Amino acid sequence: MFRVFGLPTFGRLIRSGSVLRTRLAHSARADVPTIYKQRKEPWLTPTMVLIGIMPVFTFALGTWQLHRLKWKVALIDELEEKLQLPPLRLPNKINTSVLPDFVYRKVALKGRWDHAQSMIFIPRVRDGVHGAHVVTPLLRENGSTVLVDRGFVSKEFMPNRSYQQHEGEVEILGMLRTTQLRNAFTPDNHPEEGKWYWTDVEAMTEFAGGEKANVQPVFVEQIFEGHAGEANTRLEKGVPIGRAPTVDLRNAHLSYVVTWYALSGLTAFMFARVVRNRRHTSGRRLPRYN
Repeated sequence: MFRVFGLPTFGRLIRSGSVLRTRLAHSARADVPTIYKQRKEPWLTPTMVLIGIMPVFTFALGTWQLHRLKWKVALIDELEEKLQLPPLRLPNKINTSVLPDFVYRKVALKGRWDHAQSMIFIPRVRDGVHGAHVVTPLLRENGSTVLVDRGFVSKEFMPNRSYQQHEGEVEILGMLRTTQLRNAFTPDNHPEEGKWYWTDVEAMTEFAGGEKANVQPVFVEQIFEGHAGEANTRLEKGVPIGRAPTVDLRNAHLSYVVTWYALSGLTAFMFARVVRNRRHTSGRRLPRYN
């Protein structure tokens, strides 16, 4: 028996069995589906970059809006201080280049209305009532003319312009304004059709006669300081109602600050969660197949 299966032959059999087991093991690993194999994903992906940038970007926007908020509050305070000053008497020849520095300053004017050149601005709303604003040139006692927004008139007085057209000399109190900024939804003015939607002081000046008629590009909003009962009486009689002596600048920067900072915190939290999940996933080890 030992002659047949001698030690050299027995050794060869053992080695052959070992090689066979090794080949079978490699074959088993080769047959493992790809889904069970560990796949390494790169850390720097477009999603990771976007989520990482968002907290910084939104925080910067919030900080910018915070500076804007401080600037707007300071501007409103400055304009409200101007409103408390005594009314100005405008000179005969007004230097229009310095008008922006006098916006919201009260002015006292005296003269006669040029009703033939009145401009109707539509649509306007006051306390739920639809109507228009009447802008009429005021022929001053010194011969020059300025534009005055006399105030709101109900729409029932618009078709035949039956609103009150005061004759004779008047003395009014108003405040200086400039051309308004129009938004994308505001239609173009059509002076030739008598349609006005926004206060374009230059165009209004030309419509009223321009430099030839000694009309200066100065726009004044008449002030109404009466009580609610008086305003209702004016409304029923078609007497224009001026505006209140208040600063009407819109200030929504605080809401923008809160919004951007909240988004910054939310996106920072999302980025931290994504990083933690990536680390947790990469730390797992798949089972080994022998």
